[in-house]
Amino acid sequence: MEYTIRKLAQLAGISTRTLRYYEEIGIIKPARINLSGYRIYGQAEVNRLQQIMFYKELGFKLEVIKEILMSPSFDEAKALKEHREKLLDKRKQLDLLIVNVEKTIALIEGRMTMTDQEKFKGFKQKLIDENEKKYGNEIREKYGEDTVNKSNEKLKNMTQEEYDVANRLANEVTITLAEAFKTGDPGSDLAQKAADLHKQWLTHFWSEYSKEAHAGLAQMYVDDERFKQYYDEKQPGTAEFLRDAIFIYTDVKK
Repeated sequence: MEYTIRKLAQLAGISTRTLRYYEEIGIIKPARINLSGYRIYGQAEVNRLQQIMFYKELGFKLEVIKEILMSPSFDEAKALKEHREKLLDKRKQLDLLIVNVEKTIALIEGRMTMTDQEKFKGFKQKLIDENEKKYGNEIREKYGEDTVNKSNEKLKNMTQEEYDVANRLANEVTITLAEAFKTGDPGSDLAQKAADLHKQWLTHFWSEYSKEAHAGLAQMYVDDERFKQYYDEKQPGTAEFLRDAIFIYTDVKK
């Protein structure tokens, strides 16, 4: 079946302006232009638009979507299966939040009790899902399924007080690291304090701590561009500085 731009926009629930913009950036184009000058879209374009909307729903930026769809190795069937898994995870997250709201309403109305862990269960699951999406493959490959699963379970069972302490430590790491970087010396007292704060922060999420794992994570901060960009956002070189400070702190050689 074929569609004009207006019909396809109505079918997908988007504007014709959006479709024209997608055409402008080269992410989807009409199959042809008819004699009257109307854009005509066929089944391939319908399928392409569905893929675009799936990726957008999952939070991907248009430039990333374009790169994925234009790749010679793009597999539509495989992509749909991946969409299904990610959407099921998203539904699980929403179900948790709905249950959380319902329990909180019942708590306020005096119909039930609710532990602190239950109050934040859905939000913690969202954090876990986001981390899995961003770094899951790399972390699991480096540390193993069991270690990552234990870490996720520890996060789920955190009390709000423990969670607040972890967030406070994360902020202290950022502040102390920025000040230590100005010294230019990863072995300075301030830099070693940042490394120690980083260790304290890690112990809130890791089921067990080891110097080797700590140093390995620090190296990943440099090797993985996503981590590197995070630490280097305000001051280039911070990721390497933190890595070197942790190497000294753990007495692990480069």
